[in-house]
Amino acid sequence: MICFPNAKINLGLNVVSKRPDGYHNIETIFYPIPVKEALEVVPAKADSFHATGIAVDTPPEKNLVIRALNALRKVREVPPLEIHLLKAIPFGAGLGGGSADAAFMLRLVNDCCRLGLSPEELEAIAAPIGADCPFFIRNQPVFATGTGNCFEQIDLSLKGYHLCLVKPEVAVSTAEAYAQVTPCAPARSLKEIIQLPVDQWKEAMVNDFEASVFPRHPLIEQIKEKLYTKGALYAAMSGSGSSVFGLFAQPTDFKQEPLFKDCFVWEGPFD
Repeated sequence: MICFPNAKINLGLNVVSKRPDGYHNIETIFYPIPVKEALEVVPAKADSFHATGIAVDTPPEKNLVIRALNALRKVREVPPLEIHLLKAIPFGAGLGGGSADAAFMLRLVNDCCRLGLSPEELEAIAAPIGADCPFFIRNQPVFATGTGNCFEQIDLSLKGYHLCLVKPEVAVSTAEAYAQVTPCAPARSLKEIIQLPVDQWKEAMVNDFEASVFPRHPLIEQIKEKLYTKGALYAAMSGSGSSVFGLFAQPTDFKQEPLFKDCFVWEGPFD
């Protein structure tokens, strides 16, 4: 049985407050995008894991797909499986690729092995794997709060718009992204902002991490500016970076753009 884990973008991100446990409360919109990889499981005599595509510098036993399988086995009996992952979502990009793999693994094995777990039960299993991991169980737009682990479904569709996603060869650590951010409640809620036309988001929707990341990694800011120059209705860094996305009214063809040389570039319509 095969499935196709997809990435997500953050539409806006507000760092609201610092928590007693050292983490931060945030507000953001998680929106699924049609940038996908492939994950397949096949009944076998013994477990095995094979990863191809984008190389990930993680031993198999620490891959989130295997962590998801082990988490499932704590609550249900799961037979040996041969697992194949074709990695196509860049990591360290603010796109949630690893979390998507884990969540889709939970869903896939639940269906393949007829475990009978509900979406709520799968979300509970996914939660310890990663803050955004439960999002991919239902894979629908949400307003996320807490550490990015509390979800409220929202009515938002970008169907009809076109996405250009650019991920440079730049790594941004979460600690680095938070370094220059002063937590503050936003003047305007993202739930209110998304009711505006997309071409008005530029003046209202902010990713607080950009102020911290852009001075240290000017290429990321340059990519955002280039997307606006090329006609984006809205452009922003996703999460803590380093990917940047632009929303366009028309199809794009920017793979030959000199600034995007050596970058991962994905272009296409929203589902």
